[in-house]
Amino acid sequence: MAKKKIVVTGGAGFIGGNFVQYMVNKYPEYDIYNLDLLTYAGDLAKHKDIENKENYHFVKADIADREAIMALFKKEKFDYVAHFAAESHVDRSITDPGIFVQTNVLGTQVLLDAAKQIGVTKFVHVSTDEVYGELDFDPTTFFTEETPLQPNSPYSASKASSDLLVRAYHETFHLPINITRCSNNYGPFHFPEKLIPLTISRVLNDEKVPVYGDGKNIRDWLHVIDHCAAIDLVLHEGVNGEVYNVGGHNERTNLEVVKTIINTLGKSEDLIEFVADRLGHDKRYAIDPTKLEQLGWKPTYNFESGIAQTIDWYLENKCWWEQVISGEYKKYFDQQYSLNK
Repeated sequence: MAKKKIVVTGGAGFIGGNFVQYMVNKYPEYDIYNLDLLTYAGDLAKHKDIENKENYHFVKADIADREAIMALFKKEKFDYVAHFAAESHVDRSITDPGIFVQTNVLGTQVLLDAAKQIGVTKFVHVSTDEVYGELDFDPTTFFTEETPLQPNSPYSASKASSDLLVRAYHETFHLPINITRCSNNYGPFHFPEKLIPLTISRVLNDEKVPVYGDGKNIRDWLHVIDHCAAIDLVLHEGVNGEVYNVGGHNERTNLEVVKTIINTLGKSEDLIEFVADRLGHDKRYAIDPTKLEQLGWKPTYNFESGIAQTIDWYLENKCWWEQVISGEYKKYFDQQYSLNK
């Protein structure tokens, strides 16, 4: 009997990379294809432990390259698509919105055409809670799957656009799909332009940690391994055409997150440096994951256990993130936050 084939787009990135490892190790009976362009945020070093496994395969390609993607799907006849590939940094989307439209919208449309061409069993589109816009600080309000889409940044607008395309391919062409929308992820191999790994790496180097505005913006934090388990469940058990929110029930202000990391590492809060607020900075995100929990998912990490595991991982894997934050990334960081002028 032929092995089932799953293509994971963006499998050299943070969430997609963790998902590739999760699936390769959990399902030796599946062939897992990691499809990635290897942009600035993608690397294959994270896959050294699995790169020689028989059920792991890497393909370098741009999801917006129609000819390459159509040929690949026609050749391999994938059963499942887990679509993580995306430009995902809000700050970068403010600087250069065009690349976000190119990858997140046009790239998704190419993948949908390829999936439709070969008749996949399921296309799971991994999206974000940012498509819903922002919540106020009322702790009783949450995003649900019925919340209207009101994106506020070029990044979230591009993701909302791709969500609508996925929905349209289901409604028009009967493509079997699910859409998942997650809260902020954290954990191993998180690229150090995002809040948690940025803070860890800079605190360990005794460097100033930039905090936007007053630091009171609230995010709901989800450990990446819990997210991987959720995608696995939706891939296999999700009701065709449905949207599932994936949230961790771990709301913290950005300042609380930074202080937790600083205190855990035994450093001074004098390292905190407040910087000009981000344009269009959403106040709060918070997800109600009841629908997914009814499908059978529960997070295994709370924020305390998850952040402790994450800090330990960064302490044990300095060689990975020290390599990442050198060179071109450092130039970008200095330009973005203007800390070294």
